[in-house]
Amino acid sequence: MYAIPQEIFEALVAEAIEGLPGEFLDRLDNVGIVAADWPTEEQRRYHHLSPRDTLLGLYEGVALTDRESYGMVLPDKITIFQRPLERISENEEDLIYQVQVTVVHEIAHHFGINDERLHELGY
Repeated sequence: MYAIPQEIFEALVAEAIEGLPGEFLDRLDNVGIVAADWPTEEQRRYHHLSPRDTLLGLYEGVALTDRESYGMVLPDKITIFQRPLERISENEEDLIYQVQVTVVHEIAHHFGINDERLHELGY
């Protein structure tokens, strides 16, 4: 486990976003990306997660591929969870890598890419 202060974690998330290719950043539409310590109980229940399940990030919204009559709606939300990511990280390099992979994974959901396809792609 490798723990860091919240403001440093938020900076790692921001750096992971800034490190994405411009064509991906340009297509992020009506989505906010935030950091949180842990998933809420409501998030865990909604996604049918047991107490033993680990959630590193979460996309909540309507994927770009599913938007038809889309307008006047609250932004989609991507949450990157600090404490679970710290728990699976052995050191700073590992944490940076895990944050980057999680950010890419959740943004891929925004683009309509499901978990099965992400696993095929190595995420």
